[in-house]
Amino acid sequence: MIQVENVTKKYGQRMAVDRLNFTVNRGEILGFLGPNGAGKSTTMNIITGYLSATEGSVKLDGHDILEEPQAVKKQIGYMPELPPLYMDMTVRDYLSFVCDIKGVPRSRRKDSMEKSMEMLKISDVRGRLIKNLSKGYKQRVGIAQALMGTPPVLILDEPTIGLDPQQIIETRNLIRDLGREHTIILSSHILPEVQAVCSRVLIINRGKIVASDTPQNLSRGMTADNRLSIRVAGAEAEALAVARRVPQVVRAESVGSREHGTIDIMVEARKDQDVRRDVFTAFAKADLPLLQMKSMDLTLEEIFLNLITEEREVS
Repeated sequence: MIQVENVTKKYGQRMAVDRLNFTVNRGEILGFLGPNGAGKSTTMNIITGYLSATEGSVKLDGHDILEEPQAVKKQIGYMPELPPLYMDMTVRDYLSFVCDIKGVPRSRRKDSMEKSMEMLKISDVRGRLIKNLSKGYKQRVGIAQALMGTPPVLILDEPTIGLDPQQIIETRNLIRDLGREHTIILSSHILPEVQAVCSRVLIINRGKIVASDTPQNLSRGMTADNRLSIRVAGAEAEALAVARRVPQVVRAESVGSREHGTIDIMVEARKDQDVRRDVFTAFAKADLPLLQMKSMDLTLEEIFLNLITEEREVS
């Protein structure tokens, strides 16, 4: 659906984006991650045609953004981090204005507006001035404007920033629903949100791609058997003492009890050390039944921090 080929962007001597190559497949929700200054917004602006690349190309369904800018832009709905809202317009008038500048045919305009307002639950405020809406409603209007004309591709930059927990959950569910009909690129600093919504994650740092895979595969690829979650039938103090005596174990911490008469413990060994057999043997000798033992997957946040740290150490 979207092909980014050798895209480079320079500002003077500073390299903002360095030969990026990636593809976003039709129907995919791609999480786009990176620290501040990594080149995320620059890349998204190049994809939307707002900025031109110094080198390389961006194609949507085979159409080059520079050679056919109007045709490509009609296929993309973009919500920047700060939605381009006109505060003195009503919601209805603003969405109608967006339809005008997007060239949405009048025969489709009403249906597009009504469908978007219903989906985003803003039909009840269609007649209100945008400046009088809450932060949550303004964000919804920002997503609604990206949906005008029903573009097949949506690019959402921090769509839940500033929202309360309930609004974040609602927006997250909305993005999942939108993913059934749209190809989505989602940039967010809320990593659990990306993990919950996205089918694939692309992480960039200093303008370069450092990882691209599903959250699950990234976690498996970076997780060794040196981090274990175990459930022990017995007292907390005794179980911790046994775990801490296992050779190569550097940390053992209680994470509470989820089952009567048991304690859950997180065990961490030295890097690249598989201590599963030693842990099992130690608890068997102590006559403390081991009811559960599994390797702990890294969270997306831990993966992100590990990758960024490795990049800094290499450079």
